Amino acid sequence: MSIVDHIRTERDISREELEAILATDDKDSIEELRSQAREVATSVYGNKIFMRGLIELSSHCKNDCLYCGLRRSNTNASRYRLTDDEIFQCCATGYRLGFRTFVMQGGEDGWFDDKRMCRIVSTIRQQYPDCAITLSLGERSRESYQALFDAGANRYLLRHETASPEHYARLHPSEMSWQNRIDCLWTLKEIGYQVGCGFMVGSPFQTIDTLYADLQFIRELQPQMVGIGPFVATANTPFEGYPNGKVSDTLRLLAIIRLLHPHVLLPATTALGTLHPRGRELGIQFGANVVMPNLSPIAHRKDYAIYDNKICTGEEAAECRACTEQRIKKIGFETVVDRGDYKA
Repeated sequence: MSIVDHIRTERDISREELEAILATDDKDSIEELRSQAREVATSVYGNKIFMRGLIELSSHCKNDCLYCGLRRSNTNASRYRLTDDEIFQCCATGYRLGFRTFVMQGGEDGWFDDKRMCRIVSTIRQQYPDCAITLSLGERSRESYQALFDAGANRYLLRHETASPEHYARLHPSEMSWQNRIDCLWTLKEIGYQVGCGFMVGSPFQTIDTLYADLQFIRELQPQMVGIGPFVATANTPFEGYPNGKVSDTLRLLAIIRLLHPHVLLPATTALGTLHPRGRELGIQFGANVVMPNLSPIAHRKDYAIYDNKICTGEEAAECRACTEQRIKKIGFETVVDRGDYKA
């Protein structure tokens, strides 16, 4: 039995198997990994790639994560906040284009406190009862998560970044807590959200051991979504001179996650498309089944600069959707804009 067959059959992977997959140059082994991951994704979700409408709320952030262009110490970052009306306009545009999931993400910005965010979420819920509302607003209190859930949010994305406390400490300032990040994810699950975690591939100081810990944490958490993408070195951060993460490693890890968790919703991220002109298409071919075209106002697209050279900052929402749809169709997949719920 090959390594790939073992992972698919047992839904488990050893550290040695992970190392072998990431190290191999054997084209047949890589193709077996790709084809089986795609076969598993198709067996659960068919030929469908789910499109989510992304709305980037704010480029303000209280945190100082060493890898992020929005870190509070970056005095060169352009800061903005969308108004309530701008957010609702993004939703109206997205709904008209057929989107039935809105993903609202932003830096950890105290301006978007519980009162404001609950008002925004409840308004969207009332106006679009057939839509899923996904939030990605970082670490908040249990009370905050509960209030947002009660207001109508369905899903929450919070990358754990790394399952190693030691690695986490090398990526974040001392005031940030790995344990709190992990606790937040378990709290979100307890409340009833569909939960997404994830990590950067090739982040500084990442090792086979930390990657293996990531896969084991995902296995323990059993999230409905996992978001991974390559690390992109970003100007005005302590890591600006570090090498980018490898697209090839990201693709292999996407495939591994698909084999380990057949039902997971797995995005082909913008970071993949930033480092490779066909990155998102390759991600889909390696088992991803979600893409997130941008609904944010063009005036602010370039300001949400979590990393350098981010793609799709100059397209209108309709253009962004049409372009994404066309690219995916060319590789033989069907884009759908329904809620695209997790299939248990």
